[in-house]
Amino acid sequence: MKIRNILITLVSAIALLISASTISFAKVVGDKIILGAAVSLTGKYSSNGVHTQNGYNLAVERINSMGGVKVGGKTYKFDIIYYDDESNSGRAAQLAERLIQQDGVQFMLGPYSSGLTKAMAPVTEKYEVPMVEANGASRSLFTKGYKYLFAVLAPANLYLDVAIDLAVEKNGGKPVKIAMAFEQDPFSQDVRLGIVEAAKRTGSTIIIDDKLPKELNTMQTTLNEVRVKKPDVLVVSGHTKGALTAVKEIAEMKIDVPMLAMTHCDAAKLSKQLGDISEYALCASQWHKSLSYKDKFFGGGMKYDADFTKAFGYAPPYQAAESSAALLVFKDAFERAQSFDTKKVRDALAATDMQTFYGNIKFAAGGQNVSKPMVLFQVICDAGKCENKVVAPTKWASAELVHPTPTWSNR
Repeated sequence: MKIRNILITLVSAIALLISASTISFAKVVGDKIILGAAVSLTGKYSSNGVHTQNGYNLAVERINSMGGVKVGGKTYKFDIIYYDDESNSGRAAQLAERLIQQDGVQFMLGPYSSGLTKAMAPVTEKYEVPMVEANGASRSLFTKGYKYLFAVLAPANLYLDVAIDLAVEKNGGKPVKIAMAFEQDPFSQDVRLGIVEAAKRTGSTIIIDDKLPKELNTMQTTLNEVRVKKPDVLVVSGHTKGALTAVKEIAEMKIDVPMLAMTHCDAAKLSKQLGDISEYALCASQWHKSLSYKDKFFGGGMKYDADFTKAFGYAPPYQAAESSAALLVFKDAFERAQSFDTKKVRDALAATDMQTFYGNIKFAAGGQNVSKPMVLFQVICDAGKCENKVVAPTKWASAELVHPTPTWSNR
């Protein structure tokens, strides 16, 4: 019995050593820093999930090819373990557990969307795993007291409030009538909250406040109201599908509205997919290639745009650009921490103050980026070629806002 007990003890000890070794070294294997990511490669958010993954991969390739990450006198390269969260929040939470508990990942990249980030954040927080996320903008993410969550993008409530300010400005400083239609996800509801606050601030009136249908396959009910009530501005937030649906049906129904402002136009490749019928749409964007931010890895926005297009065959939407920026933030934090200790890396992340091709990045106590404003671009067409031109803020504008939108009878 004694020999058997000794053998059991030895086997248990070896198992514990193997387990401890796996957990200890899974974050850094040889010369590789392993990051974990659950992204939407299938399901509702698959198009933006692919943009997210492509943005991550381009930054990994660029950082690795330009000297990697230097910690403790050694050089390391980034590598990412990916899983498909299927655009499902429950699945995203499960995969966060799997990445941390089974794969031993101790540094996480975020998923696409606020809803999926909300599902993963409690898991990464529980295990004290730093997560740098690029596609979860819901304001409520930054009011939970999370210490290990850091977002490189501006919060969702700031996406389209500038559109209301523009509408008021174009109305001679007088309040305007607002129509709005929003998906019921956390991101879109925070965009809505920003519009409500902007309406109060400007004394404007919300005359239509609609919910988009779950499948985002029509917004005819809202557009019929717009035809009757004649708002000064129509605001829509329904991710990629919502933007495409809105523009198609506005054109089909010949709905005249002086200003149309939306989210996710560039992710939807609106100007390329829908051409002339998308002209004059105003679109909230976290980034545009014409902005003057720079870094040593991608240079400026124009070079990032060219590099991304060469690698993936299409121009980068801001979801890709901000995803690339997340890797630059992790590199910077590792090198300032000079450690792979998660608490030291977390503290280095909290002290981030840097400029990337995507914009300035500095985190508030809640983890949101407080150093980079949103921009608005407008789809402008010339001889059949449609492009996105930044029209606000004026500091970075590359074109003058066309307002009001010409009526369909005059196009």
